[in-house]
Amino acid sequence: MNRTYTLRNRVILAALGLGLLAAPAMAQDTKLMAKASNLADKVEPKVIEWRRHFHEHPELSNRETETAARIAAELKKMGIEVETGVAKHGVVGILKGGKPGPVVALRADIDGLPVTERAAIPFASKAKGTYNGNEVGVMHACGHDTHIAMLLGAAEVLSSMKSDLKGTVKFLFQPAEEGAPAGEEGGARLMVKEGVLKKGPKPEVIFGLHINSQTEVGTLKYRPGGIMAGADVFRIKVKGKQVHGANPWAGVDPIVVSSQIIYGLQTIISRQTELTEDAAVITVGMIHGGVRNNIIPEEVQMEGTIRTLDKDMQKKIHDKIRLTATNIAESAGATAEVEIEEMAAITYNEPALTEKMLPTLQATAGKGKVVLMNAMTGAEDFSYFQQEIPGLYLFVGGMPKGQDPAKAPAHHTPDFYVDESGMKLGVKTLTNLTLDYMNGKK
Repeated sequence: MNRTYTLRNRVILAALGLGLLAAPAMAQDTKLMAKASNLADKVEPKVIEWRRHFHEHPELSNRETETAARIAAELKKMGIEVETGVAKHGVVGILKGGKPGPVVALRADIDGLPVTERAAIPFASKAKGTYNGNEVGVMHACGHDTHIAMLLGAAEVLSSMKSDLKGTVKFLFQPAEEGAPAGEEGGARLMVKEGVLKKGPKPEVIFGLHINSQTEVGTLKYRPGGIMAGADVFRIKVKGKQVHGANPWAGVDPIVVSSQIIYGLQTIISRQTELTEDAAVITVGMIHGGVRNNIIPEEVQMEGTIRTLDKDMQKKIHDKIRLTATNIAESAGATAEVEIEEMAAITYNEPALTEKMLPTLQATAGKGKVVLMNAMTGAEDFSYFQQEIPGLYLFVGGMPKGQDPAKAPAHHTPDFYVDESGMKLGVKTLTNLTLDYMNGKK
């Protein structure tokens, strides 16, 4: 993505907001959509049952053995062709329709988080796991349990309509979206590396969605272009000269230098980045140095995250971090080693695809329930699928109606909570996107 894309996105957003941009008419089959809606209503109790099972039995990234086994078993019951062991514990389902047509991919992530649940629900997780060598509570604190259930629900609806399908559906149940453990590969990047989009039926488009605990049930949120940020991790090692804490002038204090670097990093965003173009974030999340109160240590290490929505801005910020850290360290007689690693690419909704599918979203959720959103600085490795084929990523409401979003428990927290009634819209959205895309192909 570059500035040309950014400008085009702004034009599209403005036109959509003013109602000036009319998306090409989709070949919507109202009878087919009504049939799918009826089937989604019927499968809702099963979707809720699946969600509660997965919520009560979460597994950490790259450890989703039982989760994958249950997903595979449910898909086989539907008569869907199943492949397991993809990118360690991923599951791929293939549903060939009764008529020729395109291959459409649908994706859900399946891993839990090292969070101990505090929500007062009867199916709360009591699971334990090992994370970075420590025993931790495990919880679906980001809604991946609902994502599994919604995609299984869509699979059941679409498999019941197999003879009506004008093409093939490829269901991707992806492990390790939250990030593989240290020293391991995983997630969407590994699925792509293993050829999940090239082996077997090759999808030409991919759809995915994420439940949101601070968006009201019944609402869909979308955005063309960059909808979620690229995430990079940076590591800075500051080396000074160790000395007794009573004589700081005899050494080089890496703790003081590190504090100056941290302050300097913040000015990259506040004073050197054109935030009117797109949002960006630099956060230092960890800093380690020293073992005793009266010893100035030889070395300090810090680690943080970078979030960007534009490739050009991303490169500029990377360069500025290296320049800032090394020059500040040098000015104090210390040295700074900077390492930057990409963790997730920018989640980029192809504008033409977004425009094309917008009528489907509006027909599915209803008038006033499809909301153009601001970009988020959270990250999603769905982006790696989008680097290979056009993709559309959406948010579906999971907050109880009437609740104040500011008071709703956030994602990745012990109190995270979603209203299960919101999942039916997710099932219908995945189903209708598939049907309309297939019907819209000439």
